[in-house]
Amino acid sequence: MIQKLSDRIPLEGGARMPAFGLGVYKASPERDETYNAVRWALEAGYRHIDTASMYMNEAEVGRAVRDSGVPREEVFITTKMWPTEFSDPAAAFGRSLKRLGLDYVDAYLLHWPGVDEALRYRAFEQMLAFRQEKKLLAAGVSNFLPHHLEEMEKRFGILPAINQIQLNPWHQQRENDAYCKEKGVQIVSWGPIFHGYLGDEPRMAEIAARYGVTPAQATLRWHLQKGYAIIPKSVHRERIIENAKIFDFELGGEDMRAIDSLDGGKKFGFNEDTFDGKI
Repeated sequence: MIQKLSDRIPLEGGARMPAFGLGVYKASPERDETYNAVRWALEAGYRHIDTASMYMNEAEVGRAVRDSGVPREEVFITTKMWPTEFSDPAAAFGRSLKRLGLDYVDAYLLHWPGVDEALRYRAFEQMLAFRQEKKLLAAGVSNFLPHHLEEMEKRFGILPAINQIQLNPWHQQRENDAYCKEKGVQIVSWGPIFHGYLGDEPRMAEIAARYGVTPAQATLRWHLQKGYAIIPKSVHRERIIENAKIFDFELGGEDMRAIDSLDGGKKFGFNEDTFDGKI
């Protein structure tokens, strides 16, 4: 089990990913919001930063990493290719590298499956080529369901190293969880703190109170104990620091089961089978 902020999870292909990271979805590239969040996270000991071409803040992420003084090889950087970029994956990847100001990224993901299988396969095939060239260390996906992953395995004979999916106590994706664990695909939870609706779930406050922690900390601890990597997002320094303070307590079995029982609540976002990336 992950014991401290710097602990890393081994991935298929040999890369090692910090289990705890900072997500920068909706962090504005203006007003230094993204830049400051990444700098504060790195100062607090984070070593995993998650961005995407669609977030429009890759340049600020790269600048913050360079200015932080943390050696590049210590920071695990994830970015993603949007479905509308699948038709020219080499150009999409090149744009991300240029914006980040990097020679390589640690993980590159297909952001959604998209609806065109041929383009999806072409994009992933290009990612595997970039991995061979050491321009990325881990080729992964995001928002893929088991049937998407099965199709990838049939096509390529291997599975993505990572599947970053919407996962929180209300939406536990148990079939996806079981499939990924069986196949050795590492799940990364996005929207891990109830997708911002933590206040609508009073049972988390009850559980957190027993440990003297916040509901957000109890929720994030649940993820780690389930074996998920997590990328909670925040642009507030105090919250960034607070989110990472989850390594000095452990949820008991009864409380883990109580959180498990919350499954079946709200799901947010697009439909994984029908979303074509056009927004």
